[in-house]
Amino acid sequence: ILEKIRLCLIKKLLPDWEDRRKYHEEFASSTSFHGVHNLVLRQSKARRALWLLVVAGCLATAVWQICSRFSYYFSWPTTTTMVVQYVEKVKFPAVTFCNLNRFQAHAVSNLKVIFLIWNIVSAILQNFTVEDEYSQELNDFLLGNQNFSIKDFTRKNGFYLNSSTLLECDFFGKPCYPQDFEHVFTEYGNCFTFNHKDLSARRVSLSGRGLHLLFDVQQDKFTDEPTLGYTDAGITFVVHSPQELPRFDGLGLLTPVGTHAQVAIRQLKSIIQEYPWGECKPDIKLQYHKIYSTNGCLLECKARYIQDWCGCLPFILPGNGTECDLLKFYKCVYPAIYDIEIKGLCTVGRHNSTCPAPCEETDYPTTVTYSNFGGEKAIKYFSTKLKKSPEYIRQNLVRIEIKYHDLSYKITQQQKALTISELLADVGGQLGLFCGASMITIIELLEYIFTNCCWMCIFLLLKAPEMPQWNNPSQNQPTQKGKKRGIQEC
Repeated sequence: ILEKIRLCLIKKLLPDWEDRRKYHEEFASSTSFHGVHNLVLRQSKARRALWLLVVAGCLATAVWQICSRFSYYFSWPTTTTMVVQYVEKVKFPAVTFCNLNRFQAHAVSNLKVIFLIWNIVSAILQNFTVEDEYSQELNDFLLGNQNFSIKDFTRKNGFYLNSSTLLECDFFGKPCYPQDFEHVFTEYGNCFTFNHKDLSARRVSLSGRGLHLLFDVQQDKFTDEPTLGYTDAGITFVVHSPQELPRFDGLGLLTPVGTHAQVAIRQLKSIIQEYPWGECKPDIKLQYHKIYSTNGCLLECKARYIQDWCGCLPFILPGNGTECDLLKFYKCVYPAIYDIEIKGLCTVGRHNSTCPAPCEETDYPTTVTYSNFGGEKAIKYFSTKLKKSPEYIRQNLVRIEIKYHDLSYKITQQQKALTISELLADVGGQLGLFCGASMITIIELLEYIFTNCCWMCIFLLLKAPEMPQWNNPSQNQPTQKGKKRGIQEC
């Protein structure tokens, strides 16, 4: 069998030297790789040498340009474009309002302890450190009030929204009421969100109009603790997407008492490319939020670690675990938050972090202007209507107007600076410019290389040592001497 294969390779697959020489000449004269045929057909050696330099130089330039394009592509470059879209209607965002005064002064005798407890609870949302001078006072309160619930206390004795605190509410000429607001816990205690979860799908069709509100902060009932740094009175609010949770850390807008705030908002949509061009990961889903956001992801990450370490879940974090009591908050949850931050267990921003940047995000940049609330006639009008003194009106009322600047939104989109199709076009352009080559040329070269490799493999097989010839004893009956010779040969 090996001998038959050997004969087949010699007779059919391996051409003689003259046929191989002709094949090389035909390839050089017929290939679409420009300039190669001049190396073979030119009679003058000087011209051949000149064409060799030209072909080699163009080939080197093409290889250099192609390598630079591949290097640029694998640096994952991006470009950012900004487009302004004008529309007939635009969705109105959600707005969350909080009173800077968190608790009613008459609710408890020692208001300082309540603030310390709430700061421990809200440390999950905003960093706060309990000073050593208050630790003993806090320990005494916790030991004597083991069944105390800060959640129930805040809901009952914190800021509330009813007809006495929300004096006026108007949305595009239609009245709105306290029941149109959704209660939510933030670092400011009880807060209330208008247009929560976009349930009513409110849309704006006119610029210059929007949500008009008049609050009564009731300073005589709600008084913060100045020794802990809470010295302001008024309303703080934040404009956010209806599907996202409100975030006040560095984003809340403050409106002090006795002022009229006019807020002009714009809608800004940001589209970020996925890794490696950008920092987002499109496959990340949140368990308790419909859309992905870094704030929601961060809260769910903290909830998982705290539930594993403490065996309970803080009520201001998303989840369905057992609610932590006050002692667990102080002994386990509060230290766990700082442990999470020190060890970097819940990180935000980069693609390899726990909560990378969202692929799509909607923000609402705001422009706020302030003026004093009401003139003399307005003060007299509200004083008569509310049966309050003019001084009370100036010290407790806050007016807020929130409206779109215009019926448009901006889209900031991060795009790939070089796509696969553009990379192939660049490579083809370099090959065509310097070598006159195309995809057909590459296939011709591959065929030429493959044919020569096959010939080389056949040549190496034929150079292998021949197999020994064995005598077949069944065809000829050897003599005793022949048998001995066969044994010796074997």
